[in-house]
Amino acid sequence: MQDLPFQSPTQFTALVLTLIAGWLLGLGSASGGRKWRERYEDEEVEHSSYRHQAEIDLKEANRRVRDLEAECERLKKAVTAAEATAATAAVAPAAAAASEESGGGWRGWFGWGRDNLSRIKGIDEAREKRLNELGIKTYREIEKMTPDDEAALEQRLEMEKGAIAKEEWREQAALLRAGNEDEHLKRFG
Repeated sequence: MQDLPFQSPTQFTALVLTLIAGWLLGLGSASGGRKWRERYEDEEVEHSSYRHQAEIDLKEANRRVRDLEAECERLKKAVTAAEATAATAAVAPAAAAASEESGGGWRGWFGWGRDNLSRIKGIDEAREKRLNELGIKTYREIEKMTPDDEAALEQRLEMEKGAIAKEEWREQAALLRAGNEDEHLKRFG
């Protein structure tokens, strides 16, 4: 009988394991990464195009910002020139009218025609700012409010219903507008 190279089950098992190991080693070392290389190159092209578009967008945004800043400066100069012309023509009458309207509460150039509403009990600085945003800037405006106006204002300021009447804002505004500081201090502390 002829001598076979593999006669026992252990030898056949070793042969099969060697073949499998060789096959796995061959797969691992093969340069078959073409699919991944193509994906990488596609991503690189896509990223390059994105960067290019982002640079274009950034340049456009910067140009737009420069244009808006230039327009803003032009408008500021125009407003300053118009204010200077108006101020030289009517500084004294405007100041007198503002002082008369607000009961002496005129605050100068930066707060023309505004009263210090935070002096009214129940109005803090934040509420005064909110009132100014709503167009209420003088004691006279508070003094002339009707009960319906008060209710609407309470709702916009998210206050308790009847709080303005309870804190007597109109009465306080009348005293402060008339210059009755002592009476206001005595009654509303």
